[in-house]
Order: sequence, then structure tokens, then C-alpha cells
Amino acid sequence: MDIEKIKSSIRNVPDFPKKGILFRDITTAIKKPDVMKIMIDTIVNEFKNDKIDYVAGIESRGFIFGMPVAYSLGCGFVPIRKPNKLPCETYSVEYALEYGTDKIEIHKDAIEKGKRVLIVDDLLATGGTAAAACELIKKIGTVAGIAFAIELEELKGRDKLPKDVKVFALAKY
Repeated sequence: MDIEKIKSSIRNVPDFPKKGILFRDITTAIKKPDVMKIMIDTIVNEFKNDKIDYVAGIESRGFIFGMPVAYSLGCGFVPIRKPNKLPCETYSVEYALEYGTDKIEIHKDAIEKGKRVLIVDDLLATGGTAAAACELIKKIGTVAGIAFAIELEELKGRDKLPKDVKVFALAKY
């Protein structure tokens, strides 16, 4: 894996979305076909022997990585969405934010019982969204792994994730 090529392609945006935050912008990495290929291929290679049945992408940047990973693994893609975006019956999980709460949902019939699911998102920060996604998947399937483009290690989001699940991040800061 060419981690330095990935990291050097991710733009740092100071004071976004608020003062004191250094935002890691993946759009500058995914616009480069060679870097995007490295990112997708690396995630696929990490999980190619894990018998993945579905890739679940967390809205919205998880869709960017989740679809090509699912395609490359030869499995289906399932969206995990914000509330009121899915048209049929859903399971939902509410989780804590720095100030308040948020919620994510999945169709109740999205995954057959016991199927193995790889959760994909762009960023692991505090871990709240990814932990909620794990809780959602466990209602109808098995979490086989979790993959991120970026992990902000100092925020210790990995600590909120299930200890028995493989967690992989391309670029760690």
C-alpha cells in the first residue's frame, strides 16, 4: 500500500467546519484515478478472504468507497442512511454526538439473517457513527469488518467499536 501517496493527496483544511478543527478532505484524493484505485484496491485486498456478503456504506461518504469495494468483492451494497431517507420499514439506532444525538437507519430487509457485512465509511473520528452502524447490522446480520479511508487516532474512536471485529484504516493521523 502506498500510504504516503494517499496521505499526500488528502487536503488539510484548517478551521473547518469550525475554528480549531483540521479537516481531512478526501475529495482531492478521490479525484486522482491512481490514488482512488490504490484506496479501493487496498480495502478490497484487506477483506477479500473474509467471505463478505454485503458492504454497508454509511451516508454519505461511505457510499463513495462502499460501492466500488462491493463491486470488487462481488457482493451487494446496502446503504445506511440518515432518518427518513429510506422508503420502507427500517431499523434505527440513535447515538450521541458532542452536543445532542443523531440517528442512522437501514431497511429491515436489507440483509438476510447471518450474512457477513463489511461496514465502510470515510472517517473514523470519535466512533459514534461506526458503533451505531455495528449495532444496526447486528440486528440483521454479522459485522465481518469495518473499513475507513482515514482514522483520527487521537480521538480514540476505535475504542467504541466491537473488539471482536477487524477494523482497518488506510491513512492514520
